[in-house]
Amino acid sequence: MKEKKLTYGMVGGGPGAFIGDVHRKAIGLDGKAVLSAGCFSQSFPLTLEAGKKLGLEEERLYRSYTEMAEAEAKRRDGIDFVSITTPNNTHYPIAKAFLEQGFHVVCDKPLTTNYDEALKLEKLAKAKGLLFAVTYTYTGYPAVKQAREMIKNGEIGDIRFIHGEYSQEWLAEPVEQDPSNKQAVWRTDPKTSGISNCVGDIGSHVENMISYVTGLEIDEVSARLDKMVDGRKLDDNAVIMVNYKGGPRGVFWCSQIAWGHDNDLSFRIYGSKGSISWRQENPNYLKIVKKGESLTIISRGRDAYYDHPASYIRIPAGHPEGYFEAFANIYSSFITALEIKKSGGEPSMEQLDFPTPVDGAKGVHFIEKCVESSDKKSAWVKF
Repeated sequence: MKEKKLTYGMVGGGPGAFIGDVHRKAIGLDGKAVLSAGCFSQSFPLTLEAGKKLGLEEERLYRSYTEMAEAEAKRRDGIDFVSITTPNNTHYPIAKAFLEQGFHVVCDKPLTTNYDEALKLEKLAKAKGLLFAVTYTYTGYPAVKQAREMIKNGEIGDIRFIHGEYSQEWLAEPVEQDPSNKQAVWRTDPKTSGISNCVGDIGSHVENMISYVTGLEIDEVSARLDKMVDGRKLDDNAVIMVNYKGGPRGVFWCSQIAWGHDNDLSFRIYGSKGSISWRQENPNYLKIVKKGESLTIISRGRDAYYDHPASYIRIPAGHPEGYFEAFANIYSSFITALEIKKSGGEPSMEQLDFPTPVDGAKGVHFIEKCVESSDKKSAWVKF
């Protein structure tokens, strides 16, 4: 007999949206879940338009996320989980509404626009025994998972210093003044983006990446958030110094006004016995230097990986795996864990290898502490 696939609903991701379509394609890559319901826009006609194109039944297209959560909870064939792909300021009420109705949740990052709300979602999901993933996409790359295993196994010794960077050029000019550029409009508006644009949007990815790969916990930060483009309300560039518990130090640079950089997330981690570096725009390779040895470049799919990161490799070496595959890996882990949970089992720690509300709350806390430090003229602020 054919195995029944899980079903999901989506809030956001209507006509003209970027990230919602990415979520749908990432889920579709493995075919483990089927889109069955949606509230794709605040405009019901646009939700109907999107739903029709996606082949959904009209009765499962909703005017609001609250209507969707309540109606799907009453259906015998209601969705198994919801994917939230809306602007930052709406994440909390939407996630809360679905958790309260007993639905598992996947939410785009940052989890919320303030730390208190993030902690409430973390607590609610735990109390109800529901799975909750936050789509910090870049931890889905096999090479990133390999770097994590190498560091955990002491291959570069004790970590001393970290350099994390995420640079883009797309906001180097005031493109938010064009109303048709919806991405720029809402991301640079405090009402929808929250207290930070650059640190909130991409700096939080750096924090999450370093936390995931190293396991280190931040002790304090000193940050300077800049508004380089005249008239801009939120930061578009930031330099952040980080002190970690136990002694390691780090510096992060995130920027959206860096001409010549498309989507350049990278890290360099230096230990007492060597270093590891990785770059998202060339994500299938790790650069490794060990004490007394020559530089080694490890190729995903060609060179030996630890078993867990190797399990995320999809195709042979030389065929690049990129953004969609990394995104799909987050969803694949989440859906597998959900299948196990729905069958009465308990997923293992390896099967729960996806960002959680704990990670999401840390990210929101990081954003708030960076803003606090910058407002205090880059004073060191305890995490």
